Amino acid sequence: MKVGRRRLGRVSQGDIYKDVEFVEYVAEKKGSIEISKIVFPFVIVLTQDCDLKQDSKIRYQGILAQIQDKRILSVLVAPLYNVEQVYIGEHLDQLGITMQMISRTKTPGQYLRNNEIPRYHYIEFPEGVAISPSVIDFKHYFSVNVEYLRRKKNDLVCRVSPLYREDISHRFASFLSRIGLPEEDNSKDTIPIRPTTN
Repeated sequence: MKVGRRRLGRVSQGDIYKDVEFVEYVAEKKGSIEISKIVFPFVIVLTQDCDLKQDSKIRYQGILAQIQDKRILSVLVAPLYNVEQVYIGEHLDQLGITMQMISRTKTPGQYLRNNEIPRYHYIEFPEGVAISPSVIDFKHYFSVNVEYLRRKKNDLVCRVSPLYREDISHRFASFLSRIGLPEEDNSKDTIPIRPTTN
């Protein structure tokens, strides 16, 4: 995989940032505000680059427009997990979540490394990039504020080159657009809903 390190001065698709916070919840308890955060060691930006570029033009480059419909509220990102922890199902251990093991030496591990499992995308970084081989889990995407990421410019590790980021983007879109068939509910409490006509 090819990566770049040149800063564009804006958030771009395929950027990989370190130490990104995800606000799990905010709650008020007896007059105090409790904020639960998860800090992911690495995340990759999934939002389309054309949207990020248009947002940046309006937001930061002084382009005055009466209609600012190109602004975006947040950026989609997904965590990168160390593949060694993914193999043993311990990449979310610190959150108390046990994941399924994926055998490194058998067919499931081979499928993972060949990007044949729709949920995951395997990445190996070139020499000089201090990230071990990693897995993106498309089920764990979340959004972060655009300005938050922009202020983290010193935490930008690298940027995935356009060809590879497009592959990741297409696989992410394909995973999200899969058809989820509902499990049949045979309980007697279920009431069928009939369409109404006007």
